[in-house]
Amino acid sequence: MEHRLVTHLEKALGWDGPGSVGTAFARGHLTDPELPARLLTPHKLLDLIKRRHLANPQLRCYAEGDEIHPSTFLSTNVNRRRQAVSQADMAALGRILNEGGTVVLDHVDFFDSTLEVACRALGWWSGELASANAYLAVGETDGFHLHWDDHEVIAVQLSGEKSWEVRGPSRPAPMYRDAERNRTPSEEVVWKGTMRAGDVMHIPRGFWHTATRLGSGSGGHSLHVTFGFTKRTGVTWANFLSDAARADEAFRHDLKSAQESAHKVLADKLTALAASYSPERYLDELRSSTPPARHMPHVAAFGQPDGVAAVTEFAPSIIRSGDAVEVCGGGKRLTFHERAEAGLRALLSGHPVYLDEAPEDITTLADLLITEGLCEPLTEVSSSGYTGLVTPVAYSKQPPTSA
Repeated sequence: MEHRLVTHLEKALGWDGPGSVGTAFARGHLTDPELPARLLTPHKLLDLIKRRHLANPQLRCYAEGDEIHPSTFLSTNVNRRRQAVSQADMAALGRILNEGGTVVLDHVDFFDSTLEVACRALGWWSGELASANAYLAVGETDGFHLHWDDHEVIAVQLSGEKSWEVRGPSRPAPMYRDAERNRTPSEEVVWKGTMRAGDVMHIPRGFWHTATRLGSGSGGHSLHVTFGFTKRTGVTWANFLSDAARADEAFRHDLKSAQESAHKVLADKLTALAASYSPERYLDELRSSTPPARHMPHVAAFGQPDGVAAVTEFAPSIIRSGDAVEVCGGGKRLTFHERAEAGLRALLSGHPVYLDEAPEDITTLADLLITEGLCEPLTEVSSSGYTGLVTPVAYSKQPPTSA
């Protein structure tokens, strides 16, 4: 999937592909001045919050660097069926922002089609699951205390400005669940400065950082989004091997002292298992077996969809073998006749595909891919997530105006 955000991030950070994710701190500026506002604006973020049932910690607020108790900005309403639902108290959020606070919405890509498509494109590009968090601050406000994240982060300043300090790691490749605590910040300051609209920054896992608007004036604001990548590690591979070992009866028996021969058998079997399931094979199978996070079904009574798009978390593989084509992705392994190859490559490209004048074999193939969960019908809302960011594939001369 060729996405405008991915292309401009690579240029801004001086990267040649996703191999640089997690390797070193990097900073740059987007050359497309319209892209930040196209991704998200302060008013759109508040509108997303207003229209959804949210709970802490997905929605959080901070003042002077400390987290505000959720009861301050979340209200519990009882509907007519006497069901209690949690939602944001928008008046309270307004007071928090006007008094110099910060509002954070995690996984904003679950609520916004533009960021959903952006995260899917980043996932296809990087081979890692990607998600987006949004941070809105107003006035002179302190940010989070100096901390480190257990995942890779690309921060994009969308509007306003915020000052950052980024330090190097104090422990190599720290983890959320680790062998020892990682509480002592590094003294090495990698970069200190102000992020303005269009600026981007890559913070590798374990790098200490903090952001603030202190000294920026009471009339301004900052909105930035962070794209997080949780990469697989040697530990996750080892955990996978321990789960895979359950299929062998020898690993399910109790361990007993003074049975060196049995212990050697286990060690040999574990070595063989690790050799057969190399890290590369583990990653390939993990990506092909991961189902889509969400999927829109096709209801025949609604009529033929105007368009479709792939929704797998990672790019599906399409492999030609003789007169057959095999598709692996989204937890499915499907085999088609070679005649379907061109249609499969278009429908599973990650680009929106409009079907106004598509031949019957393409619409039939699209219906099948929707049923299998690899594609979904495009709606007016989901189509908008691609507009101007991902080039559409149209079998008609012009895509629908709603897209």
